[in-house]
Order: sequence, then structure tokens, then C-alpha cells
Amino acid sequence: MHFVGIDLAWGDRSPTGLAVIDGDGALVAVTAVQDDDAIVAALAPYVEGECLVAIDAPIVVPNATGNRRAEAALNKDFARFDAGAHPANTGKPEFREQPRAARVAARLGLDINPRSRRPRRAIEVYPHPATVVLFRLGRTLKYKDKAGRDLEQLRAELVVLIGLVEGLAAAEPPLRVASLPAWQELRAAAETATRKSELRVVEDQVDAVVCAYVALFAECRPEATTTYGDLESGYIVTPTLPADLEPTPRARRGAPPLDVGSAVRRYAELQPGLRAVTDGFVALVTSILDEAGINYLTVTGRTKSVTSFAAKAAARTVEGRPVYTDPLNEITDQVGVRVITYVHSDVQAVVDLLDDQVVVHDDRDLGQETASEGRFGYSSRHLLVGLEPGADSVLQGHQAAIQIRTVLQHAWAEFEHDIRYKGSVPPEHVLELDRRFTLAAGLLELADREFSTIRDLLQGPVAPAGAGDEDLDEDDPRISPRELAAFLAGQYADAGWSRTDHYAWISALVLELGITSLGALGEALRSVDDEALRARMGYRYPPGAVRRLDDALLWVYGERYVELRGNAHRAPALRARWARMQD
Repeated sequence: MHFVGIDLAWGDRSPTGLAVIDGDGALVAVTAVQDDDAIVAALAPYVEGECLVAIDAPIVVPNATGNRRAEAALNKDFARFDAGAHPANTGKPEFREQPRAARVAARLGLDINPRSRRPRRAIEVYPHPATVVLFRLGRTLKYKDKAGRDLEQLRAELVVLIGLVEGLAAAEPPLRVASLPAWQELRAAAETATRKSELRVVEDQVDAVVCAYVALFAECRPEATTTYGDLESGYIVTPTLPADLEPTPRARRGAPPLDVGSAVRRYAELQPGLRAVTDGFVALVTSILDEAGINYLTVTGRTKSVTSFAAKAAARTVEGRPVYTDPLNEITDQVGVRVITYVHSDVQAVVDLLDDQVVVHDDRDLGQETASEGRFGYSSRHLLVGLEPGADSVLQGHQAAIQIRTVLQHAWAEFEHDIRYKGSVPPEHVLELDRRFTLAAGLLELADREFSTIRDLLQGPVAPAGAGDEDLDEDDPRISPRELAAFLAGQYADAGWSRTDHYAWISALVLELGITSLGALGEALRSVDDEALRARMGYRYPPGAVRRLDDALLWVYGERYVELRGNAHRAPALRARWARMQD
């Protein structure tokens, strides 16, 4: 099924924006055309089959004067957000005969009844109230050209809207626009426009995308969609206004208000830059864990979407007071990193390691908090981290919210979130659902403990599964990762397992030293004073076997080891460790 948006111009001489979204929420087309023939030709491939076409223009206009009943009802809800609809009546030349939107729908062969369930339909929509609801705006964005608005203001507001639309990738239903080259061209055109007419071309197409998303939203979430009016008197379809959304107070002269809408606009401007910060924190955490030899499953990151930020910024207490008085500074999970470990004991190891390497501003053990209440449920360690003041890094001045949890804790949390917040649970099943989630949480906590026990029992002379040598051919002179893993399990019986790929990595470094057999490696390590080495390194965490070997090779070979080609990316860190060994 296709969802089509038409930002229909009021006259044939102005451009009309067109957009098409597929059934998975991906933007597949966006463009601007001039007349009805061009509209029909451009949309023909997308409306032959099942489709819902959302048109930003009146389709049914029976009244001779004033507002249609739909406009009056919509204005009652949205006028205070500056999102009221203009009156449509047959006293205006453009509606005296058949409205243009009705003509286009007829040429495309679409049913215009908003209650119809036929496979090929058209509905009337209005982007302004839709954006207020979807992005929880206190007032509409001022990207339309009107008296008193200069080019800079229009461009800034339009860029904010583009950022908000991109943030719908995390909405329900999702909208994914970023992968379409035409969308990237629209963003670039908005950011570099030097004339209002250039912005207008972009604006029409972005509005068409919003219209198409309203069609998708109405189809997927009819319970959260309102139809003002009816087929006989005219209608407008839009996402339902939340009961707790309030309009932004109008700015006092010389004092811009601190409100949710302003915070959302500012965050939309900042969010693209935060993506690089997110990537930086992911790289930092990954390098810290790899350097320590901690065994983990994944390290991933995400930058909070604009829509998610808007929803959180608008949160209120049960008494109705705002949760955040300064959302930009008080919402601290704008940059998020997630570390998934295999067993529960590794969670604390990661926490200890990060505490040693970065500044931990906050540390919450949500599993412990849940247990202290005598319950089973969500379990995860949450840190808020930053860098030391004066650190030479693009991350300086930023913070990251880091979640650390086991594979089983992650599986429970993701499934529970998906069911509770993305599904529809009938009221009569809520208590039963709570009981079953509690039971599952208790079983997974028990399983986590058993996995830790199994790992402790096997740790020592047994090599970790998966440390294979499938990628080595017969002529490869390296010690195979599998053989190396078995050797290290015996050499460092008290060490933890390392990541599977790290055995192959350290094997390549061993080869650079000219060592091609386990016998030669054992001979090279004979001079290492393990007790002195461990005392000087002062490990605050249980280092993996690969990290123990890495330190031992540094102890034996010193600067030669630092200068290996495979160590070029971490030479400063190795020299710092070498200095500690010599101290």
C-alpha cells in the first residue's frame, strides 16, 4: 500500500508538492509539479493499487459563506496553537465550481469518503495541526512566508521542520526519509537558500511529506486520529490533539519564553551535530573496553530523536506540573550508549572500568532499585558520564547516558517495551500481563546467575568457544586463534575470556614480533614477573586473557612492541602503560 501526500497549490501557476511513502514507512518519492496533468502523471504508478492519498486542500465545500463546520471545530482545538484553518466557502472563486482537490481525486479515481474502507481513497488533511500533535509544539513553526518574516527566520524554521520529520524514524508508525537522495537535496536546498522563492519550493515538498505521513498515521493509528466534520459538510483528518498539550505563552517583548516549543526548536537545530558526538562516545567506550580486554557483546549508540525529545520535554507529573523546567539541560540522555555484556559479573567490571577512565556524574542500578522494592522487573545499570575538564576532545562539554546490561536483561527490556508501548493490551489482560512479565524477569535473573556460575566453572584451562581459525589458510604463519586461546587459558588461568576477534588481533601482533609457535611464545614470556606486572598495573577490573598477554608482551619488548604496525592506533596508550610498568 502507498501513502501519498499532495500539498496542493491554490492556483495552477504555483508548484504543488508530492510525496509517496510505502507500507514500511520509507519515503520513496518527493517532488514538485505544476498542473493537474503533471500531478496525475507523477502519481499514476503509486495509486494504481491500494493507496491512501492525503490532500492539503479542501475537497468538499458546500457552504456559501464563512467556515465549514470542520474548520470551526478544528479551530476550537488548534487556533490557540496558531494552527487554525482558513475559511473555505463557495463565495471564493477557487471553490465556486468543483474544488481543485476534488478534481484531482476524481481524475485519480479515488473515493473521498473519510469513512470509506475502499482500497483506493483520498482524504483532506492540514499539516499545521498535524505538526503540533506529532512534534508536541507549543505553537506552529513559522516557515510560511508572511509579512515581517525575513529569509533567515523562514530558513531556520524550515530546517527545524526538516529535522523534526527526520526524527519520525523513531515514531510509531515510523517514517524513514534520510536514505532518499531527493530528501537530502531538499535539506541542502533549505540550508543554502538565498531567496524566499527557493525556500518555497522546499516547503511545498516537505509539507507533502507531512501529508503523506498523516495518511500513514491515520491508517495505522485510527484510535489516535480525529476527523473533524463529515462528507456532506466537508472534513479534515488530523492526529488527535493530546489532552495534556498546552500552547506556548506568547513571548514578552525582549524576553523569549523558556517553553517546550522553544526547547524543541533548539534541540532540532542541535541534534544533527549530536550524531557525531554519539559516534565519538561509542568509539571511546569501545576503545576503553577493548584496551582492558573486557568481553562484551556489543557497544551501540543513538542520538535522541527530535520527536522523542519533544515528548519527554512535555512530560508532566501526576499533579500536572512540568517534569522539566529547562529541557535542554535537564534531559541528559540526548546522547545514549548501550553496552551489552554476556554475564552479570561483567556489568560491574564495565562500570568499574568506566569509573576509572571517564567522569561519572551519576550511577543508578535500576535492578537493585527494583529488588529493594521486593519486585522482579527492569534491570540495568545507568551511568551519566563526561570527560575531565580540559580534555582535548570534541566530546568535551558533552555527556552521554550509558546503559549497561546483560544479554538476558536486554532481551527482557526490549520485549517488555515493545509490548507495553508499541502494542495494544486490552484492559482485561493488564494484570495477567504484569504477572507474566514478573515471572519472566525472575526466571531470567536466575538464568543470569547460572550463566555466571557456568562461566566461572569453565574459566581456566578451557578455551572460549568460537575462538576458531576458520579464516586462516594452511600457509598462514600465525598461531591460530583457537590454539592461542587454549594456550592463554592455561597461561592465565584466573583471567576472563576475551572477545573472539581479539584472539585473532593479538595473534597478528605476535607474528609481527617474529613468533610463529606456542613454544616460542612461551619462551618469550618466561622472563615476565607476573606478580610485579600485576602490582604495577593495579588492575581495577578483571582483565581478559588477551589483555594479560598484551601487557606481558609490552613488559618483554617495550618500545619495540609499541612501534609495531598493528599498534599504531594506540601507541600513546601503550607508552603510558609502559611507563607505569617501569615506575
